[in-house]
Amino acid sequence: MPEPARAKPRRWPPWGTKVASLILAGLVLGWGYAWAVPKSYHANTTAGFWLGLAHGALMPAAFPCLLAGEDVPIFAANNTGRTYKIGFLCGINFCGLVFFGLGFRPNRPAARETETVEGG
Repeated sequence: MPEPARAKPRRWPPWGTKVASLILAGLVLGWGYAWAVPKSYHANTTAGFWLGLAHGALMPAAFPCLLAGEDVPIFAANNTGRTYKIGFLCGINFCGLVFFGLGFRPNRPAARETETVEGG
């Protein structure tokens, strides 16, 4: 009688993948923020809905920059008011959905671990 197939032992804990994903996403967002700040924060531009959306989506990415000691802007002082703020809040919520969605996705076991041995 053949022996049942055994699942390979995990070398990486399931929560480790989530932590690594969040760190990677934070680094990518931080790089994107550092790239976008000079292009989107202009003193002579009145920021509207679309810039508010971009600023809001990139605002959580400012955290790694702030931890690194850079004084980066997270809100345009010269804005249109309500429309900018609505865009800003929509951007923050979208970024949170993407960023924290990585942390809350379910662990999917590999196909080898879920197979059952038939017979015997």
